[in-house]
Amino acid sequence: MKYRRLGKTNLKVSVVGVGTWQFGGDWGKDFNQKEVDAILTHAKELGINLLDTAECYGPHHMSENFIGDFLARDRREDWVIASKFGHRWHEQWENAWDAKQIRIQLEESLKALRTDYIDLYQFHSGSDDVFNNDEMWTMLDKQVQAGTIRNLGISIGSNRNIYQTDKAAEVNAKAMQVVYNRLDQAPEEEVLPSCLKQDLGVLARVPLASGYLSGKYKPGTVFSDNVRKNRDQDEINAKLKLVEEIKQNEVPEGVNMAEWALAWCLKHPAVSCVIPGCKSVEQVEMNAKAVELDLVQDDHPGAWNK
Repeated sequence: MKYRRLGKTNLKVSVVGVGTWQFGGDWGKDFNQKEVDAILTHAKELGINLLDTAECYGPHHMSENFIGDFLARDRREDWVIASKFGHRWHEQWENAWDAKQIRIQLEESLKALRTDYIDLYQFHSGSDDVFNNDEMWTMLDKQVQAGTIRNLGISIGSNRNIYQTDKAAEVNAKAMQVVYNRLDQAPEEEVLPSCLKQDLGVLARVPLASGYLSGKYKPGTVFSDNVRKNRDQDEINAKLKLVEEIKQNEVPEGVNMAEWALAWCLKHPAVSCVIPGCKSVEQVEMNAKAVELDLVQDDHPGAWNK
């Protein structure tokens, strides 16, 4: 495994992490604790140390609870846990942006994760209006001072949201999460340059473009899963045609396309870590192999001294 500094957090993170949205059941598969344990155990064996989750990945903090049960039987200090706030899924899914609501979310997340601190607590895909809430950020800063939150971050809902990106330093956010992959390079225009300028760590989510860059699908494929089933078939075919062209013209012969796609994200100097989801131990293994490609480098020698 290779490691990079996550911006001003100074956390040392594996360049490949594990996204855990799927543990909440939104990928059409219900997980059990044994399956989650196997995935996270193998991730650790491969040197992966970053897990990204959220309060609303499954009802009643389901993803966080799976992770917490695992952490209770493992070494908490070996992991960088990134979670999020701003939404609530108990009896129903709803937004929850009031400072008091977020404080309750934090307490619930800490309980679910079986920990007394979260390494990176991220504003979760909210509008600019709810972002501009001094009471919310003041409350969160107090939690940073108390140690329940080690670092604040922002997970932008739009990969072009330069407003929230540029405001990161003002709200004491030290890392950004953004959709970034070979099919969606919009963050390169403004968001990633701003992150470099502010020394923000970047978590690249959806690095395999919801599976399009896995290399498993041909034009004409009809998807039935929750992620892609409602998309226009012409749009799907256009993406799959582009993927086929990329595979033929950019992916080196003999290289797995998914591994290449993860490495492609990591070659950008702003990106600290990619956080692909995974359904199995085998997918964790494949994701980790991306670090073997020449596109992926460790941090430069001076990165830890900034």
